[in-house]
Amino acid sequence: MIAGVVLAAGASTRMGRDKALVKGRGASFLALAVRRLWAACDTVVVVLGANADKIREAGEREFQTLMASGALQKELTALRGRAAAGVECHFVINPDWKRGMLSSARIGLGEALRARPSAVLVLPVDHPDVRVETVTTLAGMLAGAVMSCRPRERAAFAYAVVPRHRGQRGHPLALTPGLARAVAADRTATDLSDAVRRHARLVGYCDVRDAGVTRNRNTPRD
Repeated sequence: MIAGVVLAAGASTRMGRDKALVKGRGASFLALAVRRLWAACDTVVVVLGANADKIREAGEREFQTLMASGALQKELTALRGRAAAGVECHFVINPDWKRGMLSSARIGLGEALRARPSAVLVLPVDHPDVRVETVTTLAGMLAGAVMSCRPRERAAFAYAVVPRHRGQRGHPLALTPGLARAVAADRTATDLSDAVRRHARLVGYCDVRDAGVTRNRNTPRD
């Protein structure tokens, strides 16, 4: 079982409105992020902070509409060979969201690890253009690395897979449970990238043709 984490707690100051609710390709950034992760993840944790109640209510309404229309079931069946009953999404609140993305990552990873996943994928909500193929490729690459370990070493194996487009690193990050636990417990790193570098025994890079991994939608112009 693979878990996903969507980081959506920021104030979206540069966007001028909640990024999670900005529409693109007929859906909110929040719905796009969750649906992308569902391509590989059985459960997705969404970390909220600023305007949490508003975003959660809007997100739940959007998914209810998708379910009622049958569009979500069709999408998931095409991606996974089964209907929406096989996946889930739930929300958690980061009360310290003003401290930055790493604080949200800690909470999201901690919650995701409760499901005892074999891997965790972390995606900021402002990367709505990431392709489904990228998500599944990262998950497969991480699974292959874990299987190459000796069984007794897998639980502690601290490994990350980072997508890279034209030499630039991006998102989502794919983490082993051992690395996810270390990042969730870290209290000295300056940001998420720093926490991964500090605790990863090994970092692998996956070169993709997906420009969405590096496209950060921070402003209306992005």
